[in-house]
Amino acid sequence: MKKPVQNPREVAEIVAIQALNFIASEPERLGLFLAETGIGPDTLRKSAADPRFLASVLDFVMRDDATVKAFANASDLHTTNIAAAAEVLSDPKWERDVP
Repeated sequence: MKKPVQNPREVAEIVAIQALNFIASEPERLGLFLAETGIGPDTLRKSAADPRFLASVLDFVMRDDATVKAFANASDLHTTNIAAAAEVLSDPKWERDVP
């Protein structure tokens, strides 16, 4: 049995990787993403290990209502969860407040 992920940064990275899979599932969307990021298909997998790249993945998804809604439906996530993941990844110093 897998241990549930508790670290918000890890959860955000998982959401971003799901978003990357969503982007890659449609050739037109993938082509637009690759053109905008300037990376090639051959470096996509390597780039996915970089939290800044993962933040850009979520930024790409979040900038268009139709895209974020489609991703939310495909991943069974609420759009606010996707926005929260984007916020976590875009702030390298983000930490959850601990009492």
